[in-house]
Amino acid sequence: MDKQKAANQHVKRCITDALFSLMREKNLSDIRITELIARAGVARASFYRNYRAKEDVLVTLIRDVLDSFSEEIRLDQGTFYTYDNILLSFQYFQRNREYVLNLYHSDFASVLLEELNRFHEALEGSMPAASVGKYALYMYIGALFNTALVWLTEEPETPPETLAEFFLKGSPI
Repeated sequence: MDKQKAANQHVKRCITDALFSLMREKNLSDIRITELIARAGVARASFYRNYRAKEDVLVTLIRDVLDSFSEEIRLDQGTFYTYDNILLSFQYFQRNREYVLNLYHSDFASVLLEELNRFHEALEGSMPAASVGKYALYMYIGALFNTALVWLTEEPETPPETLAEFFLKGSPI
């Protein structure tokens, strides 16, 4: 990675960390760009070079994590929905626990869910609008997301391996 790209990644990380720090103190709507860049220690131009609005910081973070995730998943078995990929999903949720819970507690979990939908739609390719396969995809995404939120909220003692095994098998309540 060249120096300029590395420096820009550092700026983006500073902005993201500052935003989440401020979100612990107040609602996103109450955070001003001026205080965000002051907390991040970056110039206003650096913010606007990367983002149009505060919400873009959240979407960019989610997309960056999903891009990183997509580099690790294995699709060689013809499907995403394998034990290894489900385990990796829970491990990513666990690794990004603070960000996920900050989004959740700031009423931005829907942003994360929308990006997960977009990510999985891209993996699956186009489907008829009202196909059973599309409904199954959204059922899977919603179940995985909801399970991860409850798990992360309860300060997980259950290892991701156990969750992945349970999730793959499915179980009546």
